[in-house]
Amino acid sequence: MSSMTVGLDDSLRKKIIEKPDMVLDDPNVMRALVAANERAMGSNIVDLRGIAMERLETRLDRLEDTHRSVIAAAYENLAGTNQIHRAVLRLLDPESFASFMEILRGDLRDILRVDALALILETTQEEAGAAVERVGDILKFTEAGFVESYLSQGCTYGGDRCVTLRQIKAGPTRIYGDRAPDLRSEACLRLDLGAGRLPGLLVFGAEDPHQFTPQHGTDLLTFFGGVFERCMRRWLS
Repeated sequence: MSSMTVGLDDSLRKKIIEKPDMVLDDPNVMRALVAANERAMGSNIVDLRGIAMERLETRLDRLEDTHRSVIAAAYENLAGTNQIHRAVLRLLDPESFASFMEILRGDLRDILRVDALALILETTQEEAGAAVERVGDILKFTEAGFVESYLSQGCTYGGDRCVTLRQIKAGPTRIYGDRAPDLRSEACLRLDLGAGRLPGLLVFGAEDPHQFTPQHGTDLLTFFGGVFERCMRRWLS
């Protein structure tokens, strides 16, 4: 028996010889072996192979982190897609405008997991105030030009986007009512209600300041906004 194998249990030696991958695939064991080899060589010898292994290990760690991030993003996107699909199907259920508004007030807000929701329609009619009382607190009538003005607040790119995501210090009471002081981010969906009609706006408010930020993608909400405005055209026709 050589001096290198003295002290190594026979059963352990046999197991390593039979299954070397058991050692090679264990990063902690490999680190220990490389460190022991460097100590045996002395301080005046540079092991380029060991340095290369360390660099490859660092690169592998980065690749694994990236892989996990990509998978997490894919799952999050899938969950968001399913959420929007559920919301769209719910929008297609009601057979009356009153039922449609009830869905906005309850199910839709729950499905999208937002803390506040409001539908804003511009109007030039003086009787808009009475209409608001009939439909409740979800539907808001405003003067012409309000949508453009509201979307432009705090935006350097202007208010011409279909979807605007932003963080806020608090929501306007005029739109969000009693929930306004607690809101920290919002999503604003511009609505094209058809030729000859003033624009509309669907807004979602969230207490979480990170739920809606300019860095988030808007593809799903753009799709949802397109479906919503088509539903509104049907009710307005």
